[in-house]
Amino acid sequence: MSLKFSPVDVFEARHNAPGADAQAAMLRVIGVDSLEQLIAETIPPAIRLKKPLDLPAALSERAFLAKFKQIAGQNQVFKSYIGLGYHDTTMPPVIQRNILENPGWYTAYTPYQAEIAQGRLEALINYQTMVIDLTGMEIANASLLDEGTAAAEAMHMLHSQTKKKGAHQYFVSEQVLPQTIDLLRTRATPVGIELVVGDHRQIDLSGDGFFGAMVQYPAADGEVFDYKDFIAEAQKNNVFVVMAADLLALTLLTSPGELGADVCVGNSQRFGVPMGYGGPHAGFFATKDQFKRVIPGRLIGQSIDAAGNKAYRMALQTREQHIRREKATSNICTAQVLLSVLAGMFTVYHGPQRLKQFATNTHLLAQTLAAGLQKLGVEQTNAHYFDTLNLRLESAEMQQALKQEAEAARINFRFFEDVRVGVSLNQNTELSDVADILDIFAKVLGKEADQLAAELAEAELSWPTSLIRTSEYLTHPVFNTHHAEHELLRYMKQLENKDLSLAHSMIALGSCTMKLNATAEMIPVTWPEIGGLHPFAPIEQAKGYEQIFADLQTWLCEVTGFDAVSLQPNSGAQGEYAGLLAIRGYHEARGDHHRNVALIPSSAHGTNPASAVMAGMQVVVVKSSEDGNIDLADLKAQADKHAANLSCLMVTYPSTHGVYEETIIDICNMIHEYGGRVYMDGANMNAQVGLTSPAAIGADVCHLNLHKTFCIPHGGGGPGVGPIGVVAALAPYLPGHAVVPVEGRVNGAVSAAPWGSASILPISYAYISMMGGDGLTRATELAILNANYIKARLEAHYPVLYTGSHGRCAHEMILDCRHFKKAGIEVEDIAKRLMDYNFHAPTVSFPVAGTLMIEPTESESKAELDRFCDAMISIRKEISEVEAGRADAKDNLLKHAPHTAATVLAHEWTRPYTREQAVFPMEYVRANKFWPTVSRIDSAYGDRNLICSCTPIEQYVDQEEEMVQADKGPSY
Repeated sequence: MSLKFSPVDVFEARHNAPGADAQAAMLRVIGVDSLEQLIAETIPPAIRLKKPLDLPAALSERAFLAKFKQIAGQNQVFKSYIGLGYHDTTMPPVIQRNILENPGWYTAYTPYQAEIAQGRLEALINYQTMVIDLTGMEIANASLLDEGTAAAEAMHMLHSQTKKKGAHQYFVSEQVLPQTIDLLRTRATPVGIELVVGDHRQIDLSGDGFFGAMVQYPAADGEVFDYKDFIAEAQKNNVFVVMAADLLALTLLTSPGELGADVCVGNSQRFGVPMGYGGPHAGFFATKDQFKRVIPGRLIGQSIDAAGNKAYRMALQTREQHIRREKATSNICTAQVLLSVLAGMFTVYHGPQRLKQFATNTHLLAQTLAAGLQKLGVEQTNAHYFDTLNLRLESAEMQQALKQEAEAARINFRFFEDVRVGVSLNQNTELSDVADILDIFAKVLGKEADQLAAELAEAELSWPTSLIRTSEYLTHPVFNTHHAEHELLRYMKQLENKDLSLAHSMIALGSCTMKLNATAEMIPVTWPEIGGLHPFAPIEQAKGYEQIFADLQTWLCEVTGFDAVSLQPNSGAQGEYAGLLAIRGYHEARGDHHRNVALIPSSAHGTNPASAVMAGMQVVVVKSSEDGNIDLADLKAQADKHAANLSCLMVTYPSTHGVYEETIIDICNMIHEYGGRVYMDGANMNAQVGLTSPAAIGADVCHLNLHKTFCIPHGGGGPGVGPIGVVAALAPYLPGHAVVPVEGRVNGAVSAAPWGSASILPISYAYISMMGGDGLTRATELAILNANYIKARLEAHYPVLYTGSHGRCAHEMILDCRHFKKAGIEVEDIAKRLMDYNFHAPTVSFPVAGTLMIEPTESESKAELDRFCDAMISIRKEISEVEAGRADAKDNLLKHAPHTAATVLAHEWTRPYTREQAVFPMEYVRANKFWPTVSRIDSAYGDRNLICSCTPIEQYVDQEEEMVQADKGPSY
């Protein structure tokens, strides 16, 4: 017998599911002889890459993890007392193991299909309730990207709501976090808002110019101010007030709501989420009830299902940018769901008593440190503080000596540009840490620090009475029940069991790319060398991250064909915005300040026009032709009409309709001839990698959804990462950062942290490392194969709306379900019926109303594709029964879907179909049944009776309001 050595640990074979035999079978069904023929018939030859990707050779999982351990080991994890919105904390292991490291949570999709997402939705209701209670506000959303972007969203929202005509000034306290001020400047300038930064104790807000003001609580240097009089004076002058607050401090401090604030924003990071060199973390946004119609981001609300049972769903203008497009007040299209769940579950586990004790311990240790430093002769300038001391030294030389001594002890403080030093304590600080800090100061001062007692003595809270919180918070039973680990474990498992994820079946969402998030890719995320770094730690302590960033930027440049990449944007929508700002900066540097027109196809994602408006551009819509492509005649007419002011074209490639437009090079050339630049939306980049590229089609900038193409999981609706690649001419205008210089750039930041959500970049780093150039290219080819296989199997049952010149789709396709309306069947009915077959629906009614947009990805096997196709064909037969009159138009399997266990186990069954038909429509479902926990949800009821916290429904039975309907679409 002949033996041959061959590597077994080949990652690509695990990621790219269809093997050789399956590929051959699928190609026969499609009607082509080879994969090469299929690709040739799908992608225009003019844009094909002329050479393979030049990337490092693929590593095995074992080899990658060993190598990455060495890279991560270059990071030095010091104890950081820098503060500025980032603090050391401890994620309870039971939460880390069972949520953060659990694919049942991190591979789930955004909860648009609420009936199979009740667990996540309940967890988000907990988070919203936690934020509402601690801030004292009336309503809160399900998170924003970070504190800085939450502050920017508050500014934009209040600017849109002011009744003061011509008011465009926004006051920001100089004591707001510096990275937030940086981001506010970035966001204010394009839309004509004038930022006025100064001392809140001296600013005069009585004029007509100010519409809003923002303060920090506690302030950036740690001072705790009583803002009650400031807020009252501002509101007397019709000036809205935003407070950025620390959630842990709010367990002891009077809440912003009680002080009268209109909006409260901040970051929930210190509720158990590692610093991660900047993210991801869940920013929070809470406000008054009067702003519920315009609150940015996602809002989770309570409604009822068809049986009258309580059920959760996303409420109000959840997809505002897809409904209002260029008239939207925000381009926010996503949230930090996984991080919100973690912070909310931290609160559920610890409850109000433990949270308050964390805060008490932190404050008492800060008091002890202040007393010890006072004995050493160090001046502490904060009259009132929570966890942060503001220390004034005698000279710059002493400050430098302190820095050297601290770093020698593996400790980081905050060093101001003058002679001050900031020391922020945290949940993990112990008495021994305080002793270590005192020893460092004593050495520099040439003195002896007093020996601390073994335990802290009791102390009084020395704040003024007006600052001490007396109101209750977190009184709901959910925060007072699950404090034993096994009780929390059972609660988390109960929630997990209510949600369908990739652990159950494929999620074939068009434009959302729910592919394999391999375990080996996820492992480094929870390493302390990755999670333990403060984002403002000295960069020489982050050599591992420096290598990760450099390698990833190089690889993404190779994939895109571009010259430079910024990793800062922490969502696809932020990437869009950053890309448009780069184009804006380019034009302005050339003196073309008047170039502000963005041409956007009518089929574009709603975030495109919303982002363009935020970047100060005028949106001009370009028509689509009947075949779904950009109407070249209209494009030419619009470009000609706006030639003098043309800034850019925003285009998605392959198109939003799932087709490689063959005229794309001509389109890009046309825009360049008029002096504009081409922005390519990277939502469909996974249909380009290795076969074509943004540079090859003629684009100048594109954002990349690392949470789509490059395997960062959706996490139930976030986190995401949206870096941008640009040609050399645009590179100088990539985002910078006010606190940590980013490659010498001077432009403003678009995210709070210098490198955005740094701690999840290792996922994409791992994916590229283990796939290599050949593996990435095959992933694109197999995504196209899988999509065309589904098309071949379903096109006799459902019309496929758009195809290329050879009848091929790209990596996704649109099934036209509009003609079923004649029989009374809506596309939503198909989506809900799929739940009975154990499947999540494809993307509903985007980009064309009444359609399903399907994307299988390369990670799904032929067997799984066949199960999905069989389900769709079976549902088509059920529709035929209605069309033929054999099933009632209103009382049928689709209209009553999904079917819960409670429904089919009820004593009385009066429906004209059997219970078995309802819940076991195919044999494979019988053995692997996923049970929706609620029947179809009444969305309109939930919007009329808005409940967005854990408050009992009985208190709201009389509330009746007509609200904006939620829409559905791809998640960025």
